[in-house]
Amino acid sequence: MSKRKRIWGWFFYDWACQPFYTLMLTFFFAPYFATVAADYFIASGMETEVSKAKAQTMWSICLSASGLFIGISAPILGAIADTSGRRMPWIYVFSIMLILGALGTWVGVPDGSNLTLMLYFFALGYIGTEFALIFTNAQLTTLGSQSEIGKISGSGFGFGYLGGVFALAIALLFLVEQPNGKTFMLGIEPLFGFLDPAQMEGTRFVGPLAAIWFVIFAIPYFRNIKDDPALLDKINVGKGLRDLVRLLKGLRSRRSMSAYLVSSMFYRDAMNGLYSFGGVYAALVLDWTITQLGVFGIIAALGAALFSWLGGKADSLLGPKPVITFCIYVMIIVCITIVGMTPNSLFGIQLADGSTLPDTIFMICGVLIGGFGGAMQAASRTMMVRHTTIERATEAFGLYGLMGRATAFLAPTLIGIVTAITQSPRIGVSPLIGLFIIGLIILMWVDADGETNS
Repeated sequence: MSKRKRIWGWFFYDWACQPFYTLMLTFFFAPYFATVAADYFIASGMETEVSKAKAQTMWSICLSASGLFIGISAPILGAIADTSGRRMPWIYVFSIMLILGALGTWVGVPDGSNLTLMLYFFALGYIGTEFALIFTNAQLTTLGSQSEIGKISGSGFGFGYLGGVFALAIALLFLVEQPNGKTFMLGIEPLFGFLDPAQMEGTRFVGPLAAIWFVIFAIPYFRNIKDDPALLDKINVGKGLRDLVRLLKGLRSRRSMSAYLVSSMFYRDAMNGLYSFGGVYAALVLDWTITQLGVFGIIAALGAALFSWLGGKADSLLGPKPVITFCIYVMIIVCITIVGMTPNSLFGIQLADGSTLPDTIFMICGVLIGGFGGAMQAASRTMMVRHTTIERATEAFGLYGLMGRATAFLAPTLIGIVTAITQSPRIGVSPLIGLFIIGLIILMWVDADGETNS
């Protein structure tokens, strides 16, 4: 099979799974859950701000538990998979988890009676998606030379974000209902009247949409990407675990890789926090509707697609480290802006009643989060490729997943704690600033050229 077909097949996995992140994690399901949960707690007698804080805390617990499970399991699975050279069977299993989890979120009725079940299904899909990406990211090492992978990685992220844009557009055209029960763009009843707006079935259908989207658009990936027959062998659990222990011990003598894993652990955790709580922040702090979030999502995803592609170009020209560094600076500025903003003030300066400035600023922040966040993620996996080999790629990306998820509970937990203490969803996101700064400082010890030894 030609190299071009393999690269495009690999691109399509990003296209297929991106709607899970855009529709579920950021723009529709997460704020829908937060709104339903807050209303449920208000109905039970809680004060409004306390209810919003509890809803955000509940969401943070779900992400914390999921992230901890992913972090512990990822390097073990990666090391075992590398002993057999088989990645595709694992990807099939985790893709099924993504599909079932996304489909299951349909149970989230607006009266809040299924809050916990909603989170269980979301966690199943989220864990499956994250596990699958560990294995697909490892395949990046086989798609091009070191000078090519930056462009390939960035283009893959850009292509994936475009998939998210189209999925968001479909949701706004045909599914997500406004308060009047009609969709935003076409002004029709959800799915031509087949879905009940009174039960928020249009918004709830974004989960099944993400699942259907994946089933259709993952086909080019599974047709064009195969395991290398020359590397296939029997699974050897013992050898996989021994290799993982060897790799962990070897980190003591690999300063650049160790520094990079720790640095990325903090800045990727902060980035995931922005993705996970951006929609929740808009819904709880700025009182945005689901429809506003959808429009916001399209603008942010378009920015992400463009900047991911440009980031890939910059990566190929300058290398991944300068790209990552610049993106972290942008994210720090964004976080400071978000924390310093309320619906009627900006850094303590009172705004005129009805001012749209906070909404406009947050829209701009969304473009920056999507754009530079995408460029950062693309450059990050390029940097990881510079620290591994083709033979040990899944193990290395499993370790990368461990460091990215070992503290994946940290951002949601810190947000949950600060939110609970301050009773403010806005101030609750402030710990992300510190996580970005820590990651930036440790990044100084990372060799821009990486390492090639296994």
